[in-house]
Amino acid sequence: MQTALCECLGIELPIIQAPMGGAVGPSLAAAVSNAGGLGMLVLWRADLATVRQQIRQTRALTSKPFGVNLNLEFPQEERLAACLDEGVRIISFFWRDPAALMPRAKAAGATVLHTVGSAASARRAVDSGVDIIVGQGWEAGGHVRGTVATLPLIPAVVDAVSPVPVVAAGGIADGRGLAAALALGAAGAWIGTRFLASKEAAIHPRYRELLLQASETDTVFLEELFDVNWPKAPHRVLRNKTVDSWEAAGRPPSGKRPGEGDVIGTSRASRPIVRYQSATPGPDTEGDIDAMSLWAGQSVGLVSKLQPAGDIVRDIAAEAAAILRRLAQ
Repeated sequence: MQTALCECLGIELPIIQAPMGGAVGPSLAAAVSNAGGLGMLVLWRADLATVRQQIRQTRALTSKPFGVNLNLEFPQEERLAACLDEGVRIISFFWRDPAALMPRAKAAGATVLHTVGSAASARRAVDSGVDIIVGQGWEAGGHVRGTVATLPLIPAVVDAVSPVPVVAAGGIADGRGLAAALALGAAGAWIGTRFLASKEAAIHPRYRELLLQASETDTVFLEELFDVNWPKAPHRVLRNKTVDSWEAAGRPPSGKRPGEGDVIGTSRASRPIVRYQSATPGPDTEGDIDAMSLWAGQSVGLVSKLQPAGDIVRDIAAEAAAILRRLAQ
């Protein structure tokens, strides 16, 4: 299963755990890395002390490579500097043009990934010095960069930036998806929703229960519903009572949404949680979990059991290897 992605990142298997805000901590990232994939911390909203703490905690749990994801919709100069100062040498950028931060990352010897939703964006990223492109299809859960499905997107991106490695994201949750991504020319897969059903994912049991019960038709793509102080940030979530009531009211804009401002829960991290707030329900969250932002991709229909993250990595890799061997006969 060694690919160009493995060579670039120093990993054994071409599987990257997607940076799922609110659900990922050192234990999940380290478990994925220890199994041969690449774990990814999500630190783009963390204060600098937390950035350093999570990096050190992850390093205490694994001697393998891991990365940090930074969302460029928000200023990230100080967080990037802290990551590099802590010895992180795999940096993943998301959303806006990474060109301004590339000199700092490259001067420190970092390998840089950037997530795109089109071939044109991929070319611009490579021109700025990005080492690995993540092509994110419309099927993906959480915040979604583009409007093209994974199947047509990945070959277009591969053709646009070859020989730069491309990672396929969106709709991949098992070995069949990884094998398909490799067949499309990708060098690996970026997987999120499947890892939400890992024992290490820091999510509420009810959220996990809803994920395990969901089918591939139970998600909805929204232009802008759950607020994260990030305008025009489309996202995909599990359909729930908040989505249903908003749609029944005619999809009104912010300020006119039904129940807006109602407190629907509490947690140590978010304190009061109001309806339409972007707040991944964690283990300590209390309240109406079913009404909160329940991020998930269309691959959720392939997620049917709770497993340790390391087992998920190994199962996906073994299934993909078996498929590729069979197809080669």
